[in-house]
Formats: sequence, C-alpha cells, structure tokens
Amino acid sequence: MSRPGRDDSPDRLYTLTGGRAHAAPDSPFDLVTLVVAECDPGPGLQSEHATILRLTQLPTAVVELAAELKLPVGITKILLSDLLAAGRVSARHPRRTAASGVPDPDVLEQVLVGLRNL
Repeated sequence: MSRPGRDDSPDRLYTLTGGRAHAAPDSPFDLVTLVVAECDPGPGLQSEHATILRLTQLPTAVVELAAELKLPVGITKILLSDLLAAGRVSARHPRRTAASGVPDPDVLEQVLVGLRNL
C-alpha cells in the first residue's frame, strides 16, 4: 500500500542519488541537524537541490526537509551531502553546550516529558 502524495519508486530514487544508497560515512547529517543555505539556487541544479536551497534560507532540520521533499530521510541526506560538498549549505547540530559538545540536559528532559505525554 503506497502513501498518497509520495513517489518512492526505486527508479526515481536511484536517479536522484546517482545510484548511491547511503550518504558518506563521515556525513554530518542526522535527523536534527540544522541545514542553512549558503547561496541561492542557480541554473543547472537538480530540482531537489534547488528546492533544498529555497527551504533552507532559515535553519531547517533534516527531518523537516525530508518531509517537505516527500523523500526518505536517507535519500535527503545524500542530496544534502552533495550540497555540503559543493559549499552550497552548512550544517550544525542544534544547541549544544560549547564546553562539552553534549546536548543540554534541560532540553533532553523536555523531550522526554513530551514523548511520555504522547
């Protein structure tokens, strides 16, 4: 059963990623990585790349981009890796303490409470 509005045909996904099945092992992207465009879309870009650049004028999480593009997160990460390698986007993890690089415990507690309330 397919979900309405999604085009996950393997041929299309294969074409989008140039046959790659996974982002590079050193890819900085996870679900909550914030992505910001470093330039405007230009001519000659793949339409999905151009859409990502338009969507990331403000910091946007990888999972939000995947939802907007109606693509699996893995495919979105591959597309983002292409843009990062070209210097068209930058990536950073949301709110980490400068000293340790560990997420803020208060934020983690709020997420845990929110999940329990679901």
